[in-house]
Amino acid sequence: MRRLLVLALAIVASGALAQQQRPPKLEPLPEPPPPPAISGPDEPRVRIPVPEGATVEEVRQGGRVVMLKVTPPGGKPFYLVDTSGNGVWMRRDSLEGGVGVPMWPITTFD
Repeated sequence: MRRLLVLALAIVASGALAQQQRPPKLEPLPEPPPPPAISGPDEPRVRIPVPEGATVEEVRQGGRVVMLKVTPPGGKPFYLVDTSGNGVWMRRDSLEGGVGVPMWPITTFD
């Protein structure tokens, strides 16, 4: 019984000592550096290379180019479409909606 009492007092005393210890004083962090300057409209525009001799047809909507049809000489036409209007062009092989399913052979039997 005495051992249990001594053990209980030791646990309570260690908890009281742990609470009396103060954490070290912390210093405030220095201010972070200012963000880098953002370049303005003087950035060069992105140019999409078109094969030489290809026919390029523009589709405009409200005075703004929204789609380009590029037909390479002797090749299949593809389309460059600005779907969101923010100048990000996406290449599409056709104007059909939906997701194109990859169609390549996995294996062949001879």
